[in-house]
Amino acid sequence: MTTSDMRAAILEKHGAPLRIAPISVPEIGARQVLVRVCASAVNPLDTKIHAGAAAHARHPLPAILGIDLAGVVERVGREVTRFRPGDEVYGMTGGVGGVQGSLAEFSAVDADLLAVKPVNLSMREAAALPLIFITAWEGLVDRAAIKPGQRVLIHGGAGGVGHVATQLARAIGAQVFATGSASQQSYISSLGATFIDRDEAVADYVTKYTDGEGFDLVYDTVGGQVLDASFAAVRRFGHVVSSLGWGTHALAPLSFRAATYSGVFTLLPLLSGEGRAHHGEIMAEATRLAETGQLVPLLDPRHFALETIADAYDLIRQHGAKGKLVVDI
Repeated sequence: MTTSDMRAAILEKHGAPLRIAPISVPEIGARQVLVRVCASAVNPLDTKIHAGAAAHARHPLPAILGIDLAGVVERVGREVTRFRPGDEVYGMTGGVGGVQGSLAEFSAVDADLLAVKPVNLSMREAAALPLIFITAWEGLVDRAAIKPGQRVLIHGGAGGVGHVATQLARAIGAQVFATGSASQQSYISSLGATFIDRDEAVADYVTKYTDGEGFDLVYDTVGGQVLDASFAAVRRFGHVVSSLGWGTHALAPLSFRAATYSGVFTLLPLLSGEGRAHHGEIMAEATRLAETGQLVPLLDPRHFALETIADAYDLIRQHGAKGKLVVDI
């Protein structure tokens, strides 16, 4: 391997083991920065792309996976003014649509997708945030226009998107309720949310916590039947938003409440090129919240390297992660 090479994990066939090999360090364009990758988060979507089971996130082969990164700027393109070499940055930067992912020592990244890393977070903690925080922000702020004082229900409050959505809603000043399993009650409560057992009947907790009116805003991060339950939990003229609204659902309960629905497709700027600067703006908000102590990612304590990515993928598939999994590059 020469000084112009880097190590990367390469997917050559869907479902096959990633091959660790030296490849050339990418060249950067005028609006890109070269990032020395320190950490790459593992998301459930990565395992679906690896298996060839994510039609909405196609990544032509051979490919370098990895959607989220945290690292250090090595070089900047001639039109980049927001960053300079040595800056610590993070963002949701690739791994779909033919854009190189973060499972490599270096990545050429569109500067619009990046923000300065929070000074109080490690590289591992920062890498865990981009996809899940952007998904939470787009749902609560961009789609549902959350307001202080609203009663907000987060389905899956201890999950990847759910635990940051809960913290974001709290930071904005909402009264937050979050569903989860009995084993997750302590953690959800520690985030400042009122815990609701996910097995409790919708009618029962709507009566208990809203006097039967329903919640002003419901964010479904689970999908399937949980989205149907969300339509039954929202109040009249309220709003339901989902990051997993891909199934077939009956809209009558929503319509009878004159409520509205929005979907979130966080990958769109990466796939289309539109709206990338907004992702950088959202990550700057994540930095602000993290540095004021209002946003803390939940990490699984286990460490992974390029050579052990398969172990991390297996944990995701087996639902064995206890927080976000992160690969040390």
